[in-house]
Amino acid sequence: MNTVRPLIVQEVCLRDGLQIEPVFVATADKIRLADAFSALGFARIEVSSFVSPKAVPALADAAEVFAGMQRAPGTVYVALVPNLKGAERALAAGAGELNLVMSAGQTHNLANMRMTTDESFEGFARIAALPRGNVLLNGSVATAFGCPFEGAQPVAKVLDLVRRYLDLGCTGITLADTTGMANPRQVAALVEQALPLVGADALTLHFHNTRGLGLANVVAAYDAGAQRFDAALGGLGGCPFAPGASGNICTEDLVAMCEEMGIPTGLDLPALIALSRGLPALVGHETAGQVAKAGRVADLHPAPPGLRAA
Repeated sequence: MNTVRPLIVQEVCLRDGLQIEPVFVATADKIRLADAFSALGFARIEVSSFVSPKAVPALADAAEVFAGMQRAPGTVYVALVPNLKGAERALAAGAGELNLVMSAGQTHNLANMRMTTDESFEGFARIAALPRGNVLLNGSVATAFGCPFEGAQPVAKVLDLVRRYLDLGCTGITLADTTGMANPRQVAALVEQALPLVGADALTLHFHNTRGLGLANVVAAYDAGAQRFDAALGGLGGCPFAPGASGNICTEDLVAMCEEMGIPTGLDLPALIALSRGLPALVGHETAGQVAKAGRVADLHPAPPGLRAA
């Protein structure tokens, strides 16, 4: 009897989800969310980003959130770092993994990071040289499935960037569909070529639902052998430097889909739904998640009164 492979969900709401919110979510509320995610048993939680507060004011309290949250054994607490200074701050805050990000699209990298791809890697080399003990390095390739300025990115180019990250000593790789340009066939083809380089236990897929294909892309990647996926509670998020980049795939919708398909995630879906239903009060608007509105497929309703017997 074949065992169904688990699907590992990595929660990114606190960083990618909140980074473009116009209303600043209070530090205490971020800490409460972080603690709730820890209690739910996520393998990885992307807590914040050590970027300039002027560039991303929503995450100006990164160090305070890291200091205030309760850490669960076995959970990796991730910080996105754009440069050496950010990496040093993240290490001082006790991050368990540094997430390095650059874009396959040169134009997007200039818009997002204010530097070329080669300049990004020069900075990453300095970060990799820092004494960091057991702190992990993850290398993310943004716009891996398409750049909003340049269009489709050649597979060979994306794989070359993956190799450059691995040469730096990254133990994890993320392929990100930053603006939701991917389609399932494209996803399957890239995953099949990336897995021999990275391995299923080290490759993460990061999808956005900009054009409604987020969960379809998850299924395509999973069927191609991937098992790690980023998602954000409520489907919050998007890139502030990419036109039209609406939210991440929604954590509770992803877990609900997996539950219906018999794919284990180890996550408590009712608890996720309850947590998601509290998000609108924090961010001041409705969220994109569908299961929090409609309920689970298993949540059946009483028959209308007055029906005649079948």
